[in-house]
Amino acid sequence: MKSTEKAVKVLDILKKEYSDARVTLDFKDPLQLLVATILAAQCTDERVNRVTQDLFKKYRKAGDYAKADLPALEGEIRSTGFYHNKAKSLIACCRMIVQKFKGQVPRSLEELTSLPGVGRKTANIILGNAFGQQAIAVDTHVKRVTHRLGWAKADDPDKIEFELMEVIPRERWTMACHQIVFHGRKVCLAKNPKCPTCPVTNLCPKIGVSPIVK
Repeated sequence: MKSTEKAVKVLDILKKEYSDARVTLDFKDPLQLLVATILAAQCTDERVNRVTQDLFKKYRKAGDYAKADLPALEGEIRSTGFYHNKAKSLIACCRMIVQKFKGQVPRSLEELTSLPGVGRKTANIILGNAFGQQAIAVDTHVKRVTHRLGWAKADDPDKIEFELMEVIPRERWTMACHQIVFHGRKVCLAKNPKCPTCPVTNLCPKIGVSPIVK
């Protein structure tokens, strides 16, 4: 059986198992998702959602962030961690959006990754969830689960993205990532994965799981 065929079998099971799979950051437009994703680095989505409840009321346009007072913004996002760098990235990113993209979040990977603080993962989250494009966003869950499934071998997330492009059918890229993330959070845990009760255990080689749980 080809690797793509195996992947489809796994994804079909995960689709049924996690019918509610989605991005768990709260947002109403591309800018809000961009801001939330930047804040989510090394932080839980739950905490980010608490912080953005007030943040999105104060900062409504890219221009608002571009003109923000740095110490004030740092204080408002402090609880998300790494707030010095995140605040600087938000201001610099939104300044470029205002100056180069007329205040609108760009809609291509190349343009998004030209923004300060925006790498491929963040860009793909925006493309897949704010603009409805097919995109593979590799976070820690996607990396761990796809390694165990044998779909990817690289350590670098950008390289994993390209490996998964060869395995996952393009029309499933965005939703596959959500399903894999949900599976990684609930079953395929970093420590003590729940292999005996995993719905795809018979299709998983359990690469790197030590000891391998039958």
